[in-house]
Amino acid sequence: MTILCIDTSQATAIALVRDGKVLARARNESGRHHAESITPLVREALAEAGMPTTVTEAGLDAVAVGTGPAPFTGLRAGLVSARVLASAAGVPVYGVSSLDVVARQALDLLSQDSEVIALTDARRKELYWARYRTEGPDDVIRLEGHEVESAADLARAVKSNAVRLVSCAPIPGHAADALAGLEQGPIAPLDAAVLARIVTARLARGLHDALDTEPLYLRRPEIHGQPMERM
Repeated sequence: MTILCIDTSQATAIALVRDGKVLARARNESGRHHAESITPLVREALAEAGMPTTVTEAGLDAVAVGTGPAPFTGLRAGLVSARVLASAAGVPVYGVSSLDVVARQALDLLSQDSEVIALTDARRKELYWARYRTEGPDDVIRLEGHEVESAADLARAVKSNAVRLVSCAPIPGHAADALAGLEQGPIAPLDAAVLARIVTARLARGLHDALDTEPLYLRRPEIHGQPMERM
């Protein structure tokens, strides 16, 4: 099964995975130019994998996309692109929370009984977060969240000293003091290839309903300025 993976929750991250083997990765670290980056990065990854550089000829079996939570503009670019590319290729598109990916990457490096809180910067001096434990070698179970809150609110919500904070970037400055007393776990850039692991694991367990592509905005776009009901 060849899966094109796309995540735009922070940077623009692309990967091609076939039967669990990563064929190629491509990435743009900018957090503000997702729409312009996706198509060139997909072509770059296809070329690196030695495949035709158009999705209609590449022999894809599925597209996997990160569903956030993330700011509106970047997340929307990734979701729309994934749906368009899947439609052009005539394959299904599957969605996975980007925080699921962050958690799975961290749990790969920790003991299997660990619990982690995966977090990313939500801007406006807030964080997106959710709490997880491992589910087999390739998936996670979300125990709490998704939430968008201040670092102080997150610190108050942590009930156990055994839970580690994990992220795909250093803790943002606005959150550092509030989270200083909590144990920090691994920090690594989000690897879009992990989307394929999670999708494959959930499909194998028949969890198709857990792979919808509804976006996790958690708030309205910036122009509205007011939080929206959490999804």
